[in-house]
Amino acid sequence: MFKGTITALVTPFKNGLVDGDAFGEMVEKQVAAGIEGVVPVGTTGESPTLTRDEHLRVVELAVRRAAGRTKVIAGSGSNSTREAIEYTQEAEKIGADAALLVAPYYNKPTQEGVYRHFMAVANNTALPLVLYSIPGRCGIEITVETVARLAVDAQNIVAIKESGGNVDRVSKLRQALPDNFAIISGDDGLTLPFMSVGACGVISVASNLFPAEVKAIVDSALLGDFRTAEILHRKYYPAFCDLFIESNPVPVKFALAAKGWMSDEVRLPLAPLSAGSREKLLATLQKVGVL
Repeated sequence: MFKGTITALVTPFKNGLVDGDAFGEMVEKQVAAGIEGVVPVGTTGESPTLTRDEHLRVVELAVRRAAGRTKVIAGSGSNSTREAIEYTQEAEKIGADAALLVAPYYNKPTQEGVYRHFMAVANNTALPLVLYSIPGRCGIEITVETVARLAVDAQNIVAIKESGGNVDRVSKLRQALPDNFAIISGDDGLTLPFMSVGACGVISVASNLFPAEVKAIVDSALLGDFRTAEILHRKYYPAFCDLFIESNPVPVKFALAAKGWMSDEVRLPLAPLSAGSREKLLATLQKVGVL
């Protein structure tokens, strides 16, 4: 389940509301490209500004439109353990295949607190769980030692989305974890180097926009054809960078709107992409041939 290319889906808005039709079409595009899975209501899906009802509706829409053709890994993390348990249980009831749990943000718990947080969720669901370490947004990381401890103590914690920007940490995780525990890149620009030291895929932002191309990089690396993977990586690397020219998902939503797939609406406190960034991103996407 946690191997290959998985798309961290945006949540389209129209006049301030979730655009279910555009979201459904996004899922269809992912299925058509052969993407192995989708993540609704993660960070890219603007989960912090969705209401509870919207959150669950988006997960339900993903499950319904995927219809078993690709895996649905529901974002269900929170800095409230009780809320994380609730969202994970609701995702399980809706029919998600797994859940993605971001590290508890803002609270700044100790690693013992982080361990207990994830164990509490694991003990209250049968879903396979993916940890999500992204210290740049959360203020803390899930340490290698804590991940290894969770891998032993919770049979349903089976993967980690690694967004710390550090290839050496991936090597340390691979050394510390069982071979069947999946390490997944959380950064498009680092997918290839991460895979060279033991990661098995990516949870991608860029694949919202060009899923087949991202999948080609990952599939080549999985086959051991790192030469082809490198050629493709170098081609699309400028796009990987400029899709983060401002806070995610603002740039990718602008790009998707430029393709006519949805509105570029984001919710405050996110603001629309600035004029200078729009110009730069469009030029980059046109240059690499994805727009």
